Amino acid sequence: MRREEMVGRIRERFEAQIPWDIAVIGGGATGVGVAVDAAARGLSVVLVEAHDFCKGTSSRSTKLVHGGVRYLEQGNIPLVMSALKERGLMRQNAPHLVHDLAFVVPNYSWWEAPFYGIGLKLYDLLAGKYGFGASKLLSRDETLARLPALEPEGLLGGVVYYDGQFDDARLLIHLAMTAADQGATLVNYCPATGLLRDADGYVNGVTARDEETGEVLTIPARIVVNATGVFTDSIRRMADPEAEPLVVTSQGIHLVFERSFLKGDTALMVPRTSDGRVLFVIPWHGHAVAGTTDTPVDAPSLEPRALEEEIEFVLETAARYLTRRPSRKDVLAVYVGLRPLVKGEGKTSALSRDHVIHVDTSGLLTITGGKWTTYRHMAEDCVNHAISLGQLQDMECTTKNLKIHGYMEDSAALGSLEVYGSDAEAIQTIARDPKLAARLHPDLPYIAAEVVWAARAEMARTVEDVLARHTRALFLNAAAAIAMAEPVARLLAAELGRDEAWVAAQVAEFSALAEQYRVSASVPA
Repeated sequence: MRREEMVGRIRERFEAQIPWDIAVIGGGATGVGVAVDAAARGLSVVLVEAHDFCKGTSSRSTKLVHGGVRYLEQGNIPLVMSALKERGLMRQNAPHLVHDLAFVVPNYSWWEAPFYGIGLKLYDLLAGKYGFGASKLLSRDETLARLPALEPEGLLGGVVYYDGQFDDARLLIHLAMTAADQGATLVNYCPATGLLRDADGYVNGVTARDEETGEVLTIPARIVVNATGVFTDSIRRMADPEAEPLVVTSQGIHLVFERSFLKGDTALMVPRTSDGRVLFVIPWHGHAVAGTTDTPVDAPSLEPRALEEEIEFVLETAARYLTRRPSRKDVLAVYVGLRPLVKGEGKTSALSRDHVIHVDTSGLLTITGGKWTTYRHMAEDCVNHAISLGQLQDMECTTKNLKIHGYMEDSAALGSLEVYGSDAEAIQTIARDPKLAARLHPDLPYIAAEVVWAARAEMARTVEDVLARHTRALFLNAAAAIAMAEPVARLLAAELGRDEAWVAAQVAEFSALAEQYRVSASVPA
């Protein structure tokens, strides 16, 4: 993907007075999913994103592709069944990024084994042919063999079940590349600034600003899709300043530790925490990730911050189940994600994760809610509505069997480059230059060639893009990411034609941002 080419397409189409079939606002999982679906059907589609693709919620998940054991307990069987099916399709279509993962629910009370065992058997049943493996009861010794770091005192046994794991930002980048492969036009750092209207007042396009040049782009379209997640209502108010809120927001935090806190390749699942959620401690990219929380927030922000009580909650809950009690000084990174929840009654943890499609009186089509696992189904539903509303050519969805960019059936031999799938070969070619084969930091596997590839092929524009999303350095080890900032800035500057002042500004901006991903060794006064 080349950004200059994408911006040029928008300009050329406007000059030729040819409207797009669909214009999408928002470059997260939902918006990019819509772009993939629409382009794969042969529709002309353009997507604009205010920041980098996956800047927000979609890069900050618990890294699980799952049906949702918690939603099973809530009785939302249709959502669980849909998510389990989509989980299977994600593994089928992107095996280089979506993998099976075993989870153990430890039992410390006599009733837990039959209670959770029956529930997880139902989970298996609902998965049907899309199952990842059968759950089963474990003895105490079997439980400790799978989770050597588990607290043994009082342990009676456990239940093992299987779900999926992925790298959320890497999948999003490959979805954007899939959309581009199918003919879609996508531009990052291009915020929507307004909505166009026809003579009858219906929305028929978008205006956007190229942040790199200041150019205002006019994008006429038959249908405009608002897929901006937690920022949904701000776009709706562009069309109607009096629009009633559709979304409420909650945040969840994750703490990242050395892998030694978990050991092994099995995840820990605590089915009931004091705030009514589940807590996971999962292996991910050579580290252990613990989360999450559910804290209502008044207004969405681009860089949400972890609250001290959330950090303490995750540490305390994890400490009850691990032999090595994690402390604040052990946290390598903390990251925070916001959930766009469809407005309803009660606690945010009890709100449905079903998606909603809403059409305002202006004709603006909004899709919100949902969860990462169901992105493809959400996109299919949205494009079906867009075709009907915009009187577009009616074509069947093809994404159930659409291989995601980078598809490789067996990419494990690629090591740390596995997340690139078939693109790894191009990175290995770049790395023939010894300088570009070098690691950027001894504590992380990333090499300089990945920075070059991100700039050339994945539309990375900043140090943050590279270290937060194109690699996951910031989410794994904030201190190491800060140390990597200057060499990354210099590599990007060479690729993008930037000067020394840009390098210095990038290092300063990223270092300031990365401090938010660190946890102080003591509780602030």
